[in-house]
Amino acid sequence: MALTPKITKAVIPAAGLGTRFLPATKAMPKEMLPVVDKPAIQYVVAEAVNAGLNDVLMITGRSKRALEDHFDRVPSLEASLEAKGDVKKLRSVQEATELGDIHYVRQRDPRGLGHAVLCAKQHVGQEPFAVLLGDDLIDSRDELLSLMVETQQKTGGSVIALMEVEPEQISAYGCADVSTVEGEDYVKVNALVEKPSVEEAPSNLAIIGRYLLHPRVFEVLEHTAPGRGGEIQLTDALQELAVGSDEGSGVHAVVFRGRRYDTGDKLSYLQANVTLAVENEELGAGMKTWLRTFVANLED
Repeated sequence: MALTPKITKAVIPAAGLGTRFLPATKAMPKEMLPVVDKPAIQYVVAEAVNAGLNDVLMITGRSKRALEDHFDRVPSLEASLEAKGDVKKLRSVQEATELGDIHYVRQRDPRGLGHAVLCAKQHVGQEPFAVLLGDDLIDSRDELLSLMVETQQKTGGSVIALMEVEPEQISAYGCADVSTVEGEDYVKVNALVEKPSVEEAPSNLAIIGRYLLHPRVFEVLEHTAPGRGGEIQLTDALQELAVGSDEGSGVHAVVFRGRRYDTGDKLSYLQANVTLAVENEELGAGMKTWLRTFVANLED
């Protein structure tokens, strides 16, 4: 069997309008909203780089210039911090610019996640690659991407990340029908359904925002018709790969049981900030003290 190419490229779709966070996102990309002391997108880029995926392509849209600026150097700011001897802040500023090799492509029309991934075709070429959605933050202490890379290297097809959710919540996600693979920690995906009703869902295993994709997905996306919401759905393309028999077909999954922070809606975003602030080395002790007092004085 031919060796599977090493995975070094990550695609991060970041063209969404962020309407759920208006008016905060009227002039600021939703990906730049801070989670404690860093923008959400920086956590995602760092996750990719830490898994060895140091060639990062962001799929952006209009009014997303702040993303490029954040990962670029600002020599005047760095010089000012250095002159003040503020080494800690200097390193925090430089951290974003030193993460990896970051490229940008604009998605001109908002035609869905599948179309955003298709925009990466020229950059990715004929290599397997990762897709990371910025709404899902995976705790850096929990393994996910590295396990997905290992699974893709073993299976040669595409790999998705799944997570168990409450059955009544499955309609908010893509859902997978799976079967076990003897002797392995991963599972085989038999079918995928985008946001099924509770009654029609084949399981409570939800697709979360991490994918390891075989380049054949581009060929499938090119003829994938618009699906739910009139958009080109990545789930529909993966469904075709899951049931296909051509080279590059086949979809497997890693079931993630670690810590995931959903920043895709206001409540979950606030919960992510509180959770990570409590665990922050600098802020944690003070945050815990305040929280205990705050909760003790809450009224129903």
